[in-house]
Amino acid sequence: MSNLALPNLPIYELYAIRYATRDAVRSEHFIGGDPHDGPMPMDYFIWLAKSENHIVVIDTGFTANMANKRNRQFIQCPIKTLAALGIQADAVDDVILTHLHYDHSGHFDRFPKAQFHLQEQELQYATGRYMRYPQFQHAFELDDVCGIVRLNYAQKVTFYDGDGELAAGLRLHRTGGHSAGLQFVSVHTKRGWVVLASDASHYYEHIESYRPFTIAFHVGEMMESFDRLKKVAPSPDHIIPGHDPKVMKKYPALAGKEGLVVQLDETPV
Repeated sequence: MSNLALPNLPIYELYAIRYATRDAVRSEHFIGGDPHDGPMPMDYFIWLAKSENHIVVIDTGFTANMANKRNRQFIQCPIKTLAALGIQADAVDDVILTHLHYDHSGHFDRFPKAQFHLQEQELQYATGRYMRYPQFQHAFELDDVCGIVRLNYAQKVTFYDGDGELAAGLRLHRTGGHSAGLQFVSVHTKRGWVVLASDASHYYEHIESYRPFTIAFHVGEMMESFDRLKKVAPSPDHIIPGHDPKVMKKYPALAGKEGLVVQLDETPV
């Protein structure tokens, strides 16, 4: 993919919206632990892609009640932050769910006019035989999963079986690994294609070191996802990991939204 914008494609503005955080240590983030254990906090994001005539939200975060349940520090409701950016939830055209873990699929009921986009394998996984095991079901919230089923009954979910194109300038890439139907997203911006890794790489260090994250459905696919991210992205600077606090330092904050919103279509520091 080109690291320059292509004239025949829409140009999207792209934002990371930080809504929660938690304290953590390195051994929580790498299979096998870490010999030099120390602090490694985790941030939680949703993402906004906006062109002249298309508004897309990528993942929907979790609620304040869920933050209390799971002992996360809630910073600000991402729906409120969207509104502060001039984006009302009922104006969102499409919602891409990279997967159905609790921190990516809450607030599903806040976007009444949106069409949702999901890998079919992810819903099969979240409702299938593996959910009998607490080790797998821990990352899901049953009410969220049931909510997506209800949206499907209401004809509000478009399913994909592998890679796909939601619209010109918005591509979906199925990768699996962390969750059975995980997908990441590439967005055409003024600096070329920017790749939102979501949980295909939680931190920059995962993709740099090829050390897998501790929550994994298929470790081999997780390792291959690092290769896929590098193949799709024009450069490492075009890959945005899903939970790394460094994202908030590498990209410029919007005025008045420091600590909440950074602009990913700008060149990183």
